Amino acid sequence: MGHLLVVESWVGSMSRLLPRAIGEGGHTFSFLTRDLHHYLRAAPADEPHPLLGARNIVTADTNDTDTLLPFVERLHEVLAFDGVVSSCDYYLPAVARTAERLGLPGPAPEAVGNACRKDRTRQVLAAAGVAGPRFAVRSDTAGALEAARDIGYPLVVKPVDLCAGMLVRRVNDAHELERACRALAEFPVNARGQRRAPVLLLEELLTGPEISVETVSHGGATHVVGITDKSIGGAPSFIETGHMFPAGLAPDLAQEAAESAVRAVGALGLDHVVCHTELKLTPAGPRLIEVNPRPAGNRITELVRHVTGVDLAAACVDVALGREPDLTVRPTGVRSAAIAFLLPDGAGTLTGIDGAEQVRARPGVLELTLAEPGRTVAPATSNNEYLGHVMTADTEGGGARAAAEHLLTGLRPSYACPELPAAVTA
Repeated sequence: MGHLLVVESWVGSMSRLLPRAIGEGGHTFSFLTRDLHHYLRAAPADEPHPLLGARNIVTADTNDTDTLLPFVERLHEVLAFDGVVSSCDYYLPAVARTAERLGLPGPAPEAVGNACRKDRTRQVLAAAGVAGPRFAVRSDTAGALEAARDIGYPLVVKPVDLCAGMLVRRVNDAHELERACRALAEFPVNARGQRRAPVLLLEELLTGPEISVETVSHGGATHVVGITDKSIGGAPSFIETGHMFPAGLAPDLAQEAAESAVRAVGALGLDHVVCHTELKLTPAGPRLIEVNPRPAGNRITELVRHVTGVDLAAACVDVALGREPDLTVRPTGVRSAAIAFLLPDGAGTLTGIDGAEQVRARPGVLELTLAEPGRTVAPATSNNEYLGHVMTADTEGGGARAAAEHLLTGLRPSYACPELPAAVTA
């Protein structure tokens, strides 16, 4: 069996699914991080974080790839790794460079670097003729305002190197564009202490349903596992409010979307990787939003597993080890699975969420996860502010989304408003 090096991780669901997949595959792993307390803080109150069950836990500056590579090379001489993985987008380029340095399986570093930078993705896909929105890349507000006049309002402004929809905004005019540019300039370092690229990506606002195509690439071939539909809310932000697998698409549209995703993965040169490719189904056809060279987050991997029996976290482990992934679809008795996310509807300190026991007792509920009281809550602006989720299964057809969204209405958060400072009197 194999021994993997896990370099950092998100602290959400994949940080639990990846260790599970490693263990269920009969493998072991060592965990490398620059900040162990980041994971200690995210651990459940009653048990350690699964990543801390590693055979070895090593600390090093994972943000400095030039010093990290020789350090991991020396570590490899002692611990003998068979593969290297991460679930955190911010460390996927470092993982690809590490695999190359150690002679281990993995996607090409240039391909991963281009996929993890939204501006480079746009440029590579446009050159390859993969359909996407009209776009412009600029370095300052003045340039953005000029480009916006060519693209036309409304449009979308994005950072090129953040995740979870952070600071992605719809802007309707020059005033809103200036404000969005200012917000990006005021966020120069990401949550992992990495300095951001001072680049602005402006895109044509695409209309139509949003989907993602889940694929596994190995040995030069890309296999489509399925298509997930996505619901988006929180305007002017773009917050994912729910997902269902499989997407209820007509066969010809599903095939067109899948082919677009496969072309994008190929154009970027990605192989030995699980990808989560997002598209808009516009009136003019599928248009690429982005290609993420890692398994889908937000529990989509679990939706896929409940319906098909295919474990994308296990596939991620297999391709990192250079092994043929098991993508055999098996009957599970589930025709569709969906997740709906609970967003804050107020501000203050969370005191509780009513209705949880009633929702948990309903048939078809696979998961109900809710934030603990005491959390500080503000209106959501990205996928990082969820108060919980409900996941449902439908054994008859495509009704899982409707069931999840209906059950979500039975969850009622309550808040204690923050105390206002005493009034100042003359």
